Amino acid sequence: MPDDFELEELYDEHAQALYALALELTRNDADTKDILQELFTKLSRRPGILRGVRNVRAYLLRLAHNAAIDLMRRRGTRDKYTQESGRDMPHVLEPGNDTDEQAFRNALSDALVELPEEQRVVVHLRLWEGMKFEEIADLLGISLNTAASRYRYGIDKLRQRLRPLYNEIK
Repeated sequence: MPDDFELEELYDEHAQALYALALELTRNDADTKDILQELFTKLSRRPGILRGVRNVRAYLLRLAHNAAIDLMRRRGTRDKYTQESGRDMPHVLEPGNDTDEQAFRNALSDALVELPEEQRVVVHLRLWEGMKFEEIADLLGISLNTAASRYRYGIDKLRQRLRPLYNEIK
């Protein structure tokens, strides 16, 4: 079993990224916290689970992704759940001090909710986690071309949705 110190380091280093990704998927704060608790409980109970893992963050993100998908599948209403609860989702982006900046952040959060889940996850991993398309493809179990196209389509939709606001505040 990893000692408490190792687990604490893992939590400190990766919990925020895991939370943000799980929140993108579940669109629900309580479910996201449950996923994190489940993930870190799994880590504490399975000694050596990270032994030999080359990229710990990517592996943990994959675990969080899989746990979120499993949760939605268990509920049996994955698409309906994502669409209905996504509108009330807490904002992942931190609030800013400038009112124009805050308006843009709010619009970006709202625009992200409107993206299909597959595109939203790829955009999140690319922009907020800085992952390469190869890493995203591996994490999600999709081809490199699929990861790149989902990103491109997602960015195009965000650009189209946010362009009027950007032009207004610039």
